Amino acid sequence: MPNRSKDWFAQAEHDLEQAIASHEDGRHDWACFAAHQASEKAARALHLAHGQEAWGHAAARLLGELPDPPPRELIERARVLDNYYIPARYPNGHDEGPAFEHYGSLHSSQAVEYARNVLDYVRKALADA
Repeated sequence: MPNRSKDWFAQAEHDLEQAIASHEDGRHDWACFAAHQASEKAARALHLAHGQEAWGHAAARLLGELPDPPPRELIERARVLDNYYIPARYPNGHDEGPAFEHYGSLHSSQAVEYARNVLDYVRKALADA
């Protein structure tokens, strides 16, 4: 099986660009979701670089299951991003109203920052691998 870690990381970087653009456009729900996707795909890239398959969508768990896990603080940041995987996309993720009404600039700016943190860590780890 070919090592596709570079492809996964390139997609993670592209998703982070989408998160930033969505934040700037005021589409905070999409910014949060794209930030989660960036962190999940970056974690998956690092698993692949280690010759491991990674399953699931929880970025915090994916990071925590790495052979050399990142600092706890980064895993906690990924845990925040994991909260955007479903509720940021679906109206039934909240008690009432469409999903986009539940997210604002504070959410999306934090999500972009946390995703950047994850990608920075993974970028360095991939270079060292």
